[in-house]
Amino acid sequence: MRAFHGQMSDNQPIRRTHAEKQKQLRDLRETLATMKSHTAPTLRESVQKRIRQLEAELAAAPVLKESGTGPRNPRPEGRGPRTAGGPPRRPRSI
Repeated sequence: MRAFHGQMSDNQPIRRTHAEKQKQLRDLRETLATMKSHTAPTLRESVQKRIRQLEAELAAAPVLKESGTGPRNPRPEGRGPRTAGGPPRRPRSI
């Protein structure tokens, strides 16, 4: 079965708020601190990489807020009021 546009299974990144990113960063730092010495190096590196990414995103967030050119959430197509220029709607048959 195919996914429709905008469905969560569309392989899109999960959008997180500033507070959620800060919480995730705290959790990842705690996870890194509690890792045992025999933890796989690749796992440790992946956690460190994600920590660096989150730090960069959080550092860039105030700059985007001040300039007002941050990412916007446009309304999905097919939602909202209809314009007068479109064809009239047909009633749905049952």
